[in-house]
Amino acid sequence: MPVAHVKAGSAAGKRKAIRIGPARRIAEELRAQNERFSAAVENMSHGLCMFDAEERMIICNRNYIDLFRLDAKVMKPGIRFFDILQHSVDIGIASQSAEELYAVRKPYIDGAKPSTYEETLADGRIIVISHRPLASGGWVSIYEDVTEQRRAEEELKEQHRRFDAALANMSQGLLMYDADGKMIVRNQRFLELYKVTAADFPFGTTHRDALERLLELGIYTELDVASEVAKTEACLQAGKMHSTYRYLSDGRTFLVVRQPMGGGWVVTFDDVTERRRAEERMTHLAHHDTLTNLPNRSMFRERLDQALSEAKIAPLAILSLDLDRFKAVNDTFGHPAGDWLLKCVAERLRRCLRGEKDVVARFGGDEFAIIQSDVRGAADAEKLAKRIIEVIGKPYRDKGREMHVGVSLGIALYPGDGQDADTLLTNADLALYRGKSEGRNIYRFFEPGMDAMVRERRALEADLEAALPRREFELDYQPILDIASGDIVGAEALMRWRSPSRGLVPPQEFIAAAEETGLIVQLGDWALRKACSAAAGWPRDVRMAVNVSAAQIKSGSFARSVISALACSGLPASRLELEITETVMMDESDKVLKTLSQLRGLGVRIALDDFGTGYSSLGYLRRFPVDKIKIDRSFIHDLDRHDTAAIVRTVIGLGIELGITVTAEGVETEAQLDMLRKAGCGEAQGFLIGVPAKASEMSRLLRSQEKLRQSG
Repeated sequence: MPVAHVKAGSAAGKRKAIRIGPARRIAEELRAQNERFSAAVENMSHGLCMFDAEERMIICNRNYIDLFRLDAKVMKPGIRFFDILQHSVDIGIASQSAEELYAVRKPYIDGAKPSTYEETLADGRIIVISHRPLASGGWVSIYEDVTEQRRAEEELKEQHRRFDAALANMSQGLLMYDADGKMIVRNQRFLELYKVTAADFPFGTTHRDALERLLELGIYTELDVASEVAKTEACLQAGKMHSTYRYLSDGRTFLVVRQPMGGGWVVTFDDVTERRRAEERMTHLAHHDTLTNLPNRSMFRERLDQALSEAKIAPLAILSLDLDRFKAVNDTFGHPAGDWLLKCVAERLRRCLRGEKDVVARFGGDEFAIIQSDVRGAADAEKLAKRIIEVIGKPYRDKGREMHVGVSLGIALYPGDGQDADTLLTNADLALYRGKSEGRNIYRFFEPGMDAMVRERRALEADLEAALPRREFELDYQPILDIASGDIVGAEALMRWRSPSRGLVPPQEFIAAAEETGLIVQLGDWALRKACSAAAGWPRDVRMAVNVSAAQIKSGSFARSVISALACSGLPASRLELEITETVMMDESDKVLKTLSQLRGLGVRIALDDFGTGYSSLGYLRRFPVDKIKIDRSFIHDLDRHDTAAIVRTVIGLGIELGITVTAEGVETEAQLDMLRKAGCGEAQGFLIGVPAKASEMSRLLRSQEKLRQSG
């Protein structure tokens, strides 16, 4: 829109001729000034419109016309302000009538005072109008489109609201430091976790100041501030995250994680006290007997290997112990009394040891073992054995009842009776069994002639080798219950050996021999084919669980055996569940991992059996994902104990968190099942659910269940 030019007046009559020179110069200056003014107005980034005292437009720039989508032909100097408003209504840019718009602006015009206000157009744009009165009457208005600015401001406010909400609702404490190492953000959770006030940690506090303040307040008892600051700086320079555990004076444990961020860094504080305690309990449980809290077999073996590596000059003794008449206590007073007695025995054995180097462990049942360090020949070991027989043989009184047990011991001396742990343990066991065969409350030292048991073992192995071709093996099936639905969803195949000469041989007597001789590979293949064939005739939603030994997986042909069993039986891979022990997971060879991954890729499910009774199970869950973990029956048996129940709930919670099915073994009472149900356990197995049965009996049970479903 062209800007109106100021006209120069002319002199009258005869003065015109005299002053023509100056008038022309003035006219030229006015024209140049008008051109500069016009250029300035037209090049403004904002819209501009000027009105005289009679509310008629003097000038406007192109930005004003474009801003309001006005018609340039209409916007001529002299047009009334009200007509401009009406024009904006006519073209649909205004959100109100011309009268309403004029009523809003009239007070600003009449007030003759500078003012600024906003107007929202019909298309949603936001215009800021700056009204400035002119000294000669009229006014000038500047128009700025702030739509994007307002939108950005709202987005920023929303981000701030979200950030504040996140900070306020975080379960973790949080501090944020800028590039200068000064605190710029601190949430309320940080103050709550450390039980401090905002005044203790004002904004601008440095990392060093914060650590020193925590020491001053007694929250940390020991902390090398300089070292911690240096570690943080090194991690920031390397652009790496740094995490550490902080142990507070009140016994709590925090996980502190520092993460580089835009020149500065952010620190989070997480109270992991209960999680760490649970992990410590799990680690302790992996190395200790749950009933007596003594080291278990794996822990004993570690300590024995360590003792042998240190026993350069001083010999040591291995004592293998077995209680006498313990079965009579269980039969007479019940298993709870037997458990109480085992705890008492464990405590008495502890008191018989001389120092921290000596170790007593429970291997299971009523079997114990001792490492006696720094012995001065057989005399020291004999003295300890006599002391144990005396102490263990004293009466046990509980609730007015008196119980009596004895103990038999076998002793092997290092280095005379063996140079390695396996030989020493075997020879101590041989001496023990010799002693038990000769009477009770007796100890015997190992002698080279104690090979009768070895001959018996060889006879067992010979019978075992002949049993498979003679078809002396059978499979029983124990049902597995889905706790939530109450349906039988699977069964575990259990091997039985019915020998013509030995009768029904318990698995614990022949499985170990089969593994040592390598016969377990053939037995395992037979059991796998037999179980798959049986399951093929069951309902399609019922799975078959088969135990697999480490020797089978290491054989190199295990994957082919599984595929062959599935193909021959027609059983879908998804219905087969292979139960492996932690012994398998301990072997991290490429062959084992490849075999398990190959089977899992086919759809076969992998279950970790006897979870928590051996080694560090949590590490194996991290390295190799399994589909199921089975809580060992020993935990379920002790569910009435607070610490055992807490561990079971922790394992169930871990399974839920990882998306792994959890099966509890050895469920024998409704109370146990109810506790497992409340804890969220997925499956249960045990005598309460069903005893091991033949395939035909299992089929009848499943058919009955299917009929009930259909009728329901």
